Formats: sequence, structure tokens, C-alpha cells
Amino acid sequence: MTGLRQLQRQRVHDAISAAAIALFLERGFDQVPVTEIAAAAGVSKPTLFKYFPAKEDLVVHRIADHQGEAARVVRERAAGESPLEALRRHFLDGLARHDPVTGLNAHPEVVAYHRMVFGTPSLAARVFQYMSRDEEALAEALAETTDDLTASLLAGQVLATQRVLAHRNWLPLAEGRPLAEVEPEAVRAAEHAFAMLARP
Repeated sequence: MTGLRQLQRQRVHDAISAAAIALFLERGFDQVPVTEIAAAAGVSKPTLFKYFPAKEDLVVHRIADHQGEAARVVRERAAGESPLEALRRHFLDGLARHDPVTGLNAHPEVVAYHRMVFGTPSLAARVFQYMSRDEEALAEALAETTDDLTASLLAGQVLATQRVLAHRNWLPLAEGRPLAEVEPEAVRAAEHAFAMLARP
């Protein structure tokens, strides 16, 4: 029974999210009231807020799906692999998969989604809140291999680097350049960025 309840909750969550994203992309984040999203998803406003505590979470939860990912990569790295090398490999794998979180995804909805996040101050602020929690988690994982100060500094540098790379990857795609043209540039930029992080 618990499994069925969980499945039902996930369906409601996904229905609310899909309705919200579709309306936001059509009309803009600030132009769509929460009551309209609830109606489109077939739920009440209080139910919507049970699943998504703030309007911004209707958008940013897609990024939140990656919460703690960098810390997991560090903790689950192969024997003999350094934390930074594991993070570099993971980011390059994401580029190869065209993972939307890397910015290297030319699907029109993904490009529009990033435009909305980057162009809406309240959404950008919410993303930074998630990134701050991610940074703390990564610092904790790195502190298992080095001192606290080094771990905190490296965590901040890695996540800032990934954010800059993702924005640089998205920008040319948003301007209409083909993915096949942008991808090798994205890989070179990532290699360069992680090489800079590795310098003593």
C-alpha cells in the first residue's frame, strides 16, 4: 500500500510540475498565478503548496534533482581516483549525455527553461540557495580527504566553475548555434577549467 501511495504522490507531483513549467514557458514565470497552476493540474492551492513550498520550487526542483550529486561523486569515486578527477570525469560524462544541468542541451524546452531561470531574479536567487546547500555537502565530502579550509575553498571553486561552464554552454545554443558546433568547445572549456582547478 505504501508503494501505491508513493506512486500516487509522484504522479501528483509530476502533474503539478508539468502544468507549471508549460504555463511558465508560455507566458513567463511572473505572469502565471499559483491558483492557475493548481487548476491546470487539477489540485487545490493548499495541495500544490504541500508538494512545492514556494512558487520558485515549481521550476527549481528540476535542478534540485541533482542535489548532493557532487558530494556523491566524491564519495563513490574509484579507488586511486582523486576527488577533483572524479568531478571532472562526471562533468565530462554529463556533457557527453547532454545532461541539461551542464547547459549543453539544445532541446527547445531546455533552452527556454534555462532562459527563464537565468532571466528571472527570484529563480536565480533560489538556484543559489540550492547551490549553497550543495557546496556545504561537497565541502563535507572533501573534508574526508583534506583539511576543512581546503575542502571549503575547493567546493566553492568547483561549483562556481560548473555554473560558469553551464551558462557558457547554454548561451550559444540560445543564440541558435548548432549543438554539434558547441559541444567540442564545451569539452575544451571544461578540460581547461578543471586543469586550472588542479593547479597547485
